[in-house]
Amino acid sequence: MSATLSFTAPTEHGPQDVTLAYARVGTGEPLLLLHGIGHHRQAWDPVVDILATEREVIAVDLPGFGESAPLPSGLPHDLPTTGAVLAAFCAELDLDRPHVAGNSLGGLLALELGRTRLARSVTALSPAGFWTRTERRYAFGVLQGMRRTARSLPLPLVERLSRTALGRTALTSTIYARPGRRSPEAVVAETLALAHAEGFAQTLRAGRSVLFTHDVPGIPVTVAWGSRDRLLLPRQGVRAKRVVPGARLVRLPGCGHVPMNDDPALVARVLLDGSRPQEASAASTSFSTVGL
Repeated sequence: MSATLSFTAPTEHGPQDVTLAYARVGTGEPLLLLHGIGHHRQAWDPVVDILATEREVIAVDLPGFGESAPLPSGLPHDLPTTGAVLAAFCAELDLDRPHVAGNSLGGLLALELGRTRLARSVTALSPAGFWTRTERRYAFGVLQGMRRTARSLPLPLVERLSRTALGRTALTSTIYARPGRRSPEAVVAETLALAHAEGFAQTLRAGRSVLFTHDVPGIPVTVAWGSRDRLLLPRQGVRAKRVVPGARLVRLPGCGHVPMNDDPALVARVLLDGSRPQEASAASTSFSTVGL
């Protein structure tokens, strides 16, 4: 079910009225899905049906992305503010400490929700915040280039490119290792989502000072990284493991930065295992828990 929710979030800058778009499907323990910068909740479409067999899945457009309105004027799109908004969103939907999974920016937000005891488990796919200064500059430069390209291409050209595997590669190979698998309709939609993301510049600006340096004790944490991630390099997963020593570090062979499209079955399995008791999940995903 696709819907919008308007609510008041108690942020560090006072109560703020926010509207977020989301989709909700499935039954079971709640699993909140958070996408990356410039993307939208449909990034999770390749895995949602699998997840919904065991979880109530809530995929949300982050503030200023997809169909969600940007944060009110003057409110920073930073980690504390977005975390407070997501906490209020969960409270409005009566989601009592959901499992949380996120990709890239969403992975960083998932870890923050786990650190503040607002998640019962966390699965972070190529999470932001474990970079060196050089790696961050590289990633931000790539993202800004992708944004400029998305905004400069006429829609008819995007639609024409999306109809061929070569064209989909040209548009999305930075984030997908197997861009030919993405449907033409999805490629057009996510190119438009990147071009029209009102929160992009402010979110990227806020990320310049971000480093995730806290442990996330007391809950199951999984950090998974695509072996072919060209945006946030896989060695950052090793740093994440040092920061969160209790986390399972999982390698996603053949996957890029947004792995849900590259290997939906593997990613869905990692997400479901990540939201189970640690003993059971460790046993079932040991096949991919290796050095990066």
